[in-house]
Amino acid sequence: MAPAPAPTHPLVRHLRSTTDITSDDLDALLSLMRDQQDVDKGYEVVREGDHPTRCCLLLTGFACRYKLMSDGSRQIVAFNVPGDLPDLLSLHLGVMDHSLATLAPSRLAYVPHDALRQLTAERPKLTACLWRQTIIDSSMFLEWMTGLGRRAAPSRLAHLICEVMARLAIVGLVDEGQTILPVTQADLADALGLSYVHVNRILQEFSREGLLDFRRRLLTVHDWPRLKEIAEFDPTYLHLMQPATID
Repeated sequence: MAPAPAPTHPLVRHLRSTTDITSDDLDALLSLMRDQQDVDKGYEVVREGDHPTRCCLLLTGFACRYKLMSDGSRQIVAFNVPGDLPDLLSLHLGVMDHSLATLAPSRLAYVPHDALRQLTAERPKLTACLWRQTIIDSSMFLEWMTGLGRRAAPSRLAHLICEVMARLAIVGLVDEGQTILPVTQADLADALGLSYVHVNRILQEFSREGLLDFRRRLLTVHDWPRLKEIAEFDPTYLHLMQPATID
């Protein structure tokens, strides 16, 4: 009998936090991801308009999905953490309608579309787990849209921090309220529809209130209950099997 997949592997942690995937299906999926690549910050994994022939898994680092406007400005539509399959939708869509790039030095693993299609045809339970992941992605997009349209700026930023902390926690990257968050304030601004100055002002206010500190990529949350209250953060939309442990 083959050994069970390493429980600390980011994909294992991620899928087991949101699905009832079996060790056998995990082994089969991981066996397709032999092609790995270390990339720098700013590496464009896929661009809008590309016709990809493979999906990627983010093993380490940090990434974002985004749209570029005609004036060159950027709207980040999702952040991706280790364990994510950020372009899984490309398996069934012929052309990318947004771009994916790294925000920090990262390690990627790739799986060819043809191999993944064959595997999912043979393993219906694995197919259901991956389908559930795409549905959860849709839930996250709905939550982001709600935030951009209806939340005040402080609540919007607090909600984003709560979400990222919860997602990093399930893959084991939060320790006693601290995590490495390799994004700039400009990245946060592009995700929140705010100016860099506005984001900086809110972060300073959060620090003065004793909620959190964000310095040199180190994010420390001092008052998780209060931060969740400001954000009106309800993690139901992440559809986690077990609550994420932050502190």
